[in-house]
Amino acid sequence: MIIKGGYGNYGQDLGILMLDTRFPRIPGDIGNAKSFPFPVRYKRVLGASPKRVVEEADPELVEPFIAAARELEAEGVGAITTSCGFLALFQPELAASVNVPLFSSSLLQIPLLYEIFGRRGKAGVLTARAASLTERHFRNCGVQDIPLAVAGMDEKPEFSRVFLEKSPPGTAPCLDVEKAEDELRAQAVALAAAEPELRFIVLECTNMPPFKKAIQEACGKPVFDIISLAGFIHSGLLGS
Repeated sequence: MIIKGGYGNYGQDLGILMLDTRFPRIPGDIGNAKSFPFPVRYKRVLGASPKRVVEEADPELVEPFIAAARELEAEGVGAITTSCGFLALFQPELAASVNVPLFSSSLLQIPLLYEIFGRRGKAGVLTARAASLTERHFRNCGVQDIPLAVAGMDEKPEFSRVFLEKSPPGTAPCLDVEKAEDELRAQAVALAAAEPELRFIVLECTNMPPFKKAIQEACGKPVFDIISLAGFIHSGLLGS
């Protein structure tokens, strides 16, 4: 057997482009390595705050993310994802910049899921901030001519304070897990009640997967997220 060299370390099949954040990341969150049954490699993009990515959609971040993606590729990962679904805005540029699969957002699952669910009803999206999620985000994920039902955590105090970094400057962010879960359950229930044709829900935000089971139980709908997508991509990688 001949093994090809060229990298400083091996076995980290998935690279993850991280926003520049300080909030807690519990198991299930993409920023917690225990969320995966396989090794991952992280790369923080300095200056890429939730405000710049989610609220401002700052185009000046494209190049730093491209540079970080290329670094991960050079370090030997087999695929790359990100820690924020709003980076769907940069999906074409990021994917074109490397030679390994790059999936920026859980929203990329919507076209496939809509086909699987018989092209009927609506695709649900639970997002960190509905006010910032635009048609361009969806278009860059191939979501066209698909009826959508979107609900955001914009007005949910615990979730937005922590994950959109609305805490006072200089304070160490803390997460009340039970409060965040209650807010997500309530929003999922409201979405399902308002949309009787809802077929499934995709969690845009990569901080939501720890609460996936609670969301499923609350709204009674199938729920998909970035962790499920990462597992699907990883299962097809050579050597995984």
